[in-house]
Amino acid sequence: MSNQADLLTRVSAQEGVGREIHDPATGAVIGFAPVHTVADLDSAVAAARAAQPAWAALGHAKRIELLNAVADKIDANAEELAQLLSREQGKPLNGPNARFEVGACSVWLRATAATVLETETVVADEANPSQLFYKALGVVGAIGPWNWPLMISIWQIAPSLRMGNTVVVKPSEFTPLSVLALLEVMNEVLPADVLVGVSGDREVGARLASHPDIDKIMFTGSTATGRAIIRSSADNLARLTLELGGNDAGIVLPGTDPAAIAENLFWGAFINTGQTCAALKRLYVHDSIYEQVIEELAGIAAKMPMGNGLDENNVLGPLQNKKQFDIVSDLVEDARKRGGRIVTGGSPATELGELFYPITLVADLKDGDPLVDEEQFGPALPIIKYTDVEDAIASANRLEAGLGASVWSADPAAAREVAVRIESGTVWINQHGTIHPMAPFGGVKGSGYGLEFGVEGLKSVSIPQVITG
Repeated sequence: MSNQADLLTRVSAQEGVGREIHDPATGAVIGFAPVHTVADLDSAVAAARAAQPAWAALGHAKRIELLNAVADKIDANAEELAQLLSREQGKPLNGPNARFEVGACSVWLRATAATVLETETVVADEANPSQLFYKALGVVGAIGPWNWPLMISIWQIAPSLRMGNTVVVKPSEFTPLSVLALLEVMNEVLPADVLVGVSGDREVGARLASHPDIDKIMFTGSTATGRAIIRSSADNLARLTLELGGNDAGIVLPGTDPAAIAENLFWGAFINTGQTCAALKRLYVHDSIYEQVIEELAGIAAKMPMGNGLDENNVLGPLQNKKQFDIVSDLVEDARKRGGRIVTGGSPATELGELFYPITLVADLKDGDPLVDEEQFGPALPIIKYTDVEDAIASANRLEAGLGASVWSADPAAAREVAVRIESGTVWINQHGTIHPMAPFGGVKGSGYGLEFGVEGLKSVSIPQVITG
């Protein structure tokens, strides 16, 4: 078992050589990220390419055994990883945060290891049958975000390794140390160069996306960056899985009990202090229960402690970086000027630290207001009143984003009737943002394409091959 100091020492560069990484809760320097170059990336890809045939040749049974052993190793280092994650990303240890995220890494590894991808008989002709097989692609490039850096990295790594690919991981510039620490732990089990991390800037990420020896890119991040990756892939014809920006709508139908749904609504919007791609980001509530829903949400917000993530009592943390803090602050201020009613929050929580912004509920906004139309990716939720359900559905579908959505109702049949009409990759009923390792997940429209998780996730990192005869 490692400890946090050991992990930091093993993955950090020296002061003056690496780039300072700060704790968003305190501003303190926690370590120095290696600054790898394009040449370093080229070497990493070459090493992963060389290691891939032997990794694929191990076969499914041996790779499954190793993935389960990796999960055990993560569990043995879980507290150290969670502490480092909390310090670097800002999320608290408790609640659906740092310890939860590290635990999800081992859960996803084990679930992926247990997922079976069967050969399919597609033409059952005794004289001339056709069967569909799935084989390793080669080298997968995994480009991750800063909001759930460990868990989303595992979403990219686990299926890729399971199917016999090797992986080159490029973590976000904001959260490189925790991801490099995770890879360090995993590589205590895995063969050399099967899983390689490269910590660099946008130039390194761009090179990974366009690299001629990369067979697949998995990316979670903004729609703008996703479009750039698509353009890069035109030259190397790399396959793509893109989980891009979201602006998830929730629709609360008439007849719903506000008290019964309030806690799920709250965490649907404010998990990870709102810094989640598939968080609830705009809430449409029927006018018959509009004020009651607002009141229930405000009551829950008042009871949720925010502060330094290392404090065991807190469940909400800071914004991870100044850029995101400014986006949230500017959108809330704009909403105030447009006549939005600030129910809770509404101004920086400077008494907690530079990057803290309190849970902010903004009522009486409308479609077209920036806080409604633009992804805030933080602890500010616009609440919009509607009268006609048809109008609410039209509002949910009017934006480019289509990652997730939710419908809230005491009547499951009525909720499903609305759910099937919403343009998003996932629609939840009386919950928002819940995921399962066997339930495929992905976006539509501007939220990207390709599926992750379960059998479909394994297929997405494989080459399909039909053998006939």
